[in-house]
Amino acid sequence: MELKRDLGLVHVFCIASGAMISSGLFILPGLAYSKAGPVIILCYFLAALLSIPGMLSLAEMTTAMPKAGGDCFTIVRSMGPSVGTVAGILSWFSLSMKSAFALVGMSVFTVLIVDIDIHIIAVFFCLVFLFVNLVGIKEAGRTQVILVAGLLLLMVLYIVLGLPRVRIERFSPFMPKGITSVFFTTGFVFVSYAGLLIIASVAEEIKNPAKNIPLGMILSLLVVSVFYSLMVFVTVGVLEPDSLGRSLRPISDGARVFMGPAGKIALSIAAILAFLSTANAGIMTAARSLIPLSQDGLLPAFFGRVNVKFRTPHNALIITGVFIILSLFLRLEILVEAASVVLILTNLLSCASVIILRESRIHNYQPRFRAPLYPWMQIFGIVGFGFLIFEMGTEALLISCLLIIFALFVYWFYGRIRTNREYALLHLIERVTAKELTTYSLESELREIIRERDDIIKDRFDNIIEQCVILDIEESIALEEFFRLASDTMSARLKTEPAVLFNLLAEREKETSTVLNPGMAIPHIIVDGDKTFDILLVRARRGIRFSAQYQDVHTVFVLAGTRDERNFHLRALSAIAQIVQQTGFEKKWLTAKNKQSLRDIILLGTRKREQSPGFLVPD
Repeated sequence: MELKRDLGLVHVFCIASGAMISSGLFILPGLAYSKAGPVIILCYFLAALLSIPGMLSLAEMTTAMPKAGGDCFTIVRSMGPSVGTVAGILSWFSLSMKSAFALVGMSVFTVLIVDIDIHIIAVFFCLVFLFVNLVGIKEAGRTQVILVAGLLLLMVLYIVLGLPRVRIERFSPFMPKGITSVFFTTGFVFVSYAGLLIIASVAEEIKNPAKNIPLGMILSLLVVSVFYSLMVFVTVGVLEPDSLGRSLRPISDGARVFMGPAGKIALSIAAILAFLSTANAGIMTAARSLIPLSQDGLLPAFFGRVNVKFRTPHNALIITGVFIILSLFLRLEILVEAASVVLILTNLLSCASVIILRESRIHNYQPRFRAPLYPWMQIFGIVGFGFLIFEMGTEALLISCLLIIFALFVYWFYGRIRTNREYALLHLIERVTAKELTTYSLESELREIIRERDDIIKDRFDNIIEQCVILDIEESIALEEFFRLASDTMSARLKTEPAVLFNLLAEREKETSTVLNPGMAIPHIIVDGDKTFDILLVRARRGIRFSAQYQDVHTVFVLAGTRDERNFHLRALSAIAQIVQQTGFEKKWLTAKNKQSLRDIILLGTRKREQSPGFLVPD
């Protein structure tokens, strides 16, 4: 059962933004200020800057493979099932912890309105959002849009009214606890940008993922980082240092200074909206981190089952909800630190995965969005994330190590026995060592993902290409020798003697040259019979000597069909013309790893697919 594609750009923006504008803004500034002082403004900026390499890397991989579980699915395909299992469980843990943190934070504010134990409030809302997500992703997405719209409105009000009341002396000394506190606090608040990771987890349910995923991620980071900077600046500038360092409600306390009791209530409502949106987004996406592990046999199939009526992963959602409820009783700072370290690790793996996927030279890795400044962006991310991890607290590092050990335990005793998946790292090792380590299973899987992503409906041309013979000629050969080889190859399929085919090809070439450009030719002939059409794909690595003028023809399409196939003959020529005109076609053709790679270049080429009766795949 497939998941529904119901989320548009607005939903993507609101899911990511709602997940980011919550505990990182309404609770963390007070905790962070106690650790570093006014320099937390810089810490939030550095955390946003460091999130860019991971975000762009994740956006690239997700547009290439828009599947549920996002980072987990792509890391399995890039670094293998063992690392993928670790990434999936880390992602699930991080998103679940962020949801738990949001629910606890929401309860801190809710007790201002209703005098009920915060744990009871948190459990109640966890169950509410669990129900909303069980009913459907579209309903969860609509809820997110409403919550974020109300939240942004109240935040704008806070900034506009608060900026005139900022006192510059509150920022001196700017870095009272030294440079080390800046690095620790940057890692501490990094969890504030976890919403970017969330988008990858619902990739399979996003409409037009090639456009909406990177654009939604970039827009949400820009908007949220600006709001973070301005709101933290206002808060530091209006609150007494001692008061801010002890506050679990810093934004609401800041609003009280320049907006009075009504302002405190308004921003407390904004905080509640923020926590609700984060909890909703976290439950929505954490559960989907388990789906690719289940589908790949790395976790039991139970985790990946989709509800027939609502088409949502109900088992994964229920397990995630139970885990979040249990996490509500942990100490607040441990929740934050553990979620941050795990999130940093996930971003680091995303950067490494992009390097592996690109350097493996897998032809069917075709992202619609490519991260700029490759590979320096990814190297900067890996070094920066690695540095932050070692600046975090011992408790958080210990929790992360235990999680990694648990994930490897699960893989070794469950997934390793049940799956034998090919991955890009093997292709990279194969490329470096020149040893045969791979089959074509990863390329085949990526081909089907591209077809699903681009809504490619197979037509008759695709059907013929899937079945046609491919010649991969290593040596330079003369035209006559090539025509004899082509005639021998196509004879049985066309039910025509090789000598007849050779004569037809030679006569056609004497009439006018079939060379279209210095590197490509399309010989095409008519044979006797009816309802017969075939194509021969040819790569000549050192060239075919078609004439004195054209000595190095590397790409050849030989078309042969009966007279009643003339219309399809013209359509096939049109399809080939559209494919070979694409930027970089010749380079792809010459560097393709094998015959199946050559076939996929044609099958996945961008062209207009005609749905006329003669062009569709016959039943």
